[in-house]
Amino acid sequence: MGALANQSFVKMNGIGNEIVVVDMRARGGTIEANEARAAARPDGAPYDQLMALYPPRTPGTDAFIRIYNNDGSEAGACGNGMRCVADLISKESGKTDLAFETTAGILNCWKSADGLFTVDMGPPRFQWNEIPLAEEFRDTRAIELQIGPIDKPVLHSPSVVSMGNPHAIFWVDDVNAHDLARFGPLLENHPLFPERANITLAQIVARDHIVIRTWERGAGLTKACGSAACAAVVAAARLRRTDRKVKVTLPGGELLVEWRQQDDHVLMTGPVEFEFKGRFDAALFAKAGV
Repeated sequence: MGALANQSFVKMNGIGNEIVVVDMRARGGTIEANEARAAARPDGAPYDQLMALYPPRTPGTDAFIRIYNNDGSEAGACGNGMRCVADLISKESGKTDLAFETTAGILNCWKSADGLFTVDMGPPRFQWNEIPLAEEFRDTRAIELQIGPIDKPVLHSPSVVSMGNPHAIFWVDDVNAHDLARFGPLLENHPLFPERANITLAQIVARDHIVIRTWERGAGLTKACGSAACAAVVAAARLRRTDRKVKVTLPGGELLVEWRQQDDHVLMTGPVEFEFKGRFDAALFAKAGV
C-alpha cells in the first residue's frame, strides 16, 4: 500500500516555502517517487518539499532525513525545511541544539533566544564537477549561458554554486521584470546541468541586502528557497558585490544569511510557522497506483 498510506503528517512553512514533515522513525519504510507525487496532490497535502524523518544513522545526530520535491525527486538540502524539522524536534526533546543527517551531509541547527532557528548549511562548492556541470568551467563566478538573442540576451552569465544542490544565479536589475515561470523550466533542465538546477534571479539592493526569486528544481516557482538564498549570498560575495552577512528578501519573507569567514560555512536564520496536522488517506495512493 506504500509507506505513506494512513501516515500522519505536519504541515508547516518557512517564510512561505511549503513544507510537509512525516515522522517515519517508528514505522520505517521507503517513500517511492510516485508516493511523494501523490502526497502533493490537491487532495493530499500540497507541498514544495516533504521532509521524512528516520532513526539516526550517525552517532550524535537526532535523525536522518530524506527530502522529496513535489515531483517525486529527492533533494540533498532544504534550509527552510530543516528549520521546520528543528522546530518540531526541539519541542519534542527540549533541545535547542540539534544535528540532522541528509544525503548532503550533517547539518547543525540551533534556536536563538528570539525563537528563530539557524541552520548551518556547510561550505559551498564551486568546482564545476562538484556542482555539477556537464562541461568544465574554470571560473564559476560567471559561466557562459544565456536566454534570448545572442546580441541582446534576456538572461546571461549566471554564477553557479552547490549548496548541497545545484544553483544558477542570474543577476538582474529587477527580479519581477522577467517571466521566471517561462524561463525556469528551460534553464532547470538545460543540458549543462546533468542533475538539473535551481534557477534564481537576484537583485543587489545594497551591500547587505539582496532580493531574489527562485524556480526550484523539482518544485517550480516557490515563495522561498533557503538554499537559493544561501547560494545568492555566496555568489554575490565572491563577486565582491555584497558583504558576507546579508539580508535576503524572498516573495515569502526574509532570511539572514552569513557566509562565515573562519570556517567557510553558510549560516541561514529565519522563522518557521505551524499550519496544521493531518493524515494521508490510503485511497489517495491507491488512485495513484501505489
